[in-house]
Amino acid sequence: MKVAVIQPLPGIGDTIWHLPHIRAIAAYTGGPVTLVTKPRSAADQIFSAETTVSDCLWIDRNPENRRGRDEGLGAVSFIARLRARRFDRVYLLHHSKTLAVYTALAGIPERYGYGFGVQRLFLNRRPFLAAPDLKRHPFQQATLWLNKAGIPIADPEPILPVSPLALDKIVSRIGTGRFVVFGIGSSEPYKQWGAEKFRALAEAVLRNGNIRVVLSGGPAEDGLANAIAAGLDGVVPAIGWNLAEVAALCSASAFYVGNDTGVMNIAAAVGCQTFGMFGATEPISHSARIVPIEPPGGYEKQGGTARITVAAVLAAIQPALRSV
Repeated sequence: MKVAVIQPLPGIGDTIWHLPHIRAIAAYTGGPVTLVTKPRSAADQIFSAETTVSDCLWIDRNPENRRGRDEGLGAVSFIARLRARRFDRVYLLHHSKTLAVYTALAGIPERYGYGFGVQRLFLNRRPFLAAPDLKRHPFQQATLWLNKAGIPIADPEPILPVSPLALDKIVSRIGTGRFVVFGIGSSEPYKQWGAEKFRALAEAVLRNGNIRVVLSGGPAEDGLANAIAAGLDGVVPAIGWNLAEVAALCSASAFYVGNDTGVMNIAAAVGCQTFGMFGATEPISHSARIVPIEPPGGYEKQGGTARITVAAVLAAIQPALRSV
C-alpha cells in the first residue's frame, strides 16, 4: 500500500510535533509513508534517519510574502505530481479544504482527514473532528483524530533518531569534550532573547569550568553569533548547519538552552534536557523533556521574552550545570 501523509505547517517544530502521528500511521498501514510538506519544514534533513518516512514530496502553498508555485494554475502541476505517485491512501493532518480538493482531483482512492467544514466534502473516509476542535493546537488535533480513527500511538513523545554519520561529522567539526548548546535562532523577532543576554549567560556557564558553549542557529544568526562569541574562549559557533547535524549536536550536548524555536524541539526529540524561553506564547505539553522558562507577568508577544532575566535562566539550568 502506498500512503501519503500531508502535514503542510511549515515550521521545524510543527514537523517534530507530528512525528508520533506519522509513525503511528506508518505502523498502522504497514510501511513507510511519503510525507507531503513544505520545503521550509526541512523534513528531509530532520527525518534523514527516520525509517517510517520514505521520502518527502514538497508543496509550495501560501509561503511568506509571495504566491506559491502550487497555487492558481500551478496547482495543476502539484495535482499531477500527486497522481503520478499512485497513492492508495492519504491522511491529511490539517484543516485545509484546498489540499483536500487536490487529493480528490489526484484520484487518491482513500482520503482521510479532519473534515472541518467544506473539507469533508472532498474526503471519503471517516472519522471527522467536531467544529470546536478547530481551535485546538495542531498536535492535539492530530492526536484526537488518530484516537477517533483507532490508530494507536505507541509513544506520544516525539523521539528523533540521530544519524551515526552526522555524529561523526560533529566530532570532526568541534572535537570532543563536554559542551552545552545555546539555541540562538528565532523564527520571529519577538522570540529572540538577544546577544547581550546570551553573552552574559555564556560567561556564567564558562565560569563553571571545563565546558564549552556551542551556538546553534541559521545563516541569519551569523552576526548574532559573532557578537556573543567575540573575545570569549570556549564559545563555538555552529551556524547554518544541516539539521541532521544539529540533531546529532544536541544529542551529544550536556543540555540545551535557548529561544522557543525549531532547534529547541529537535533538542528535546533527541533526548537532550531542554530549557526553552517562552516569553511570547504559552508552551505546549508535547514533550516531557522541555523545561519552560517563563517571564514574570505572563506571556506577551511584544516584550515577553525580553522580561526573562539572565538570573532566571541561570537558576533554571543550575541543577543541569552542576551535573556536567
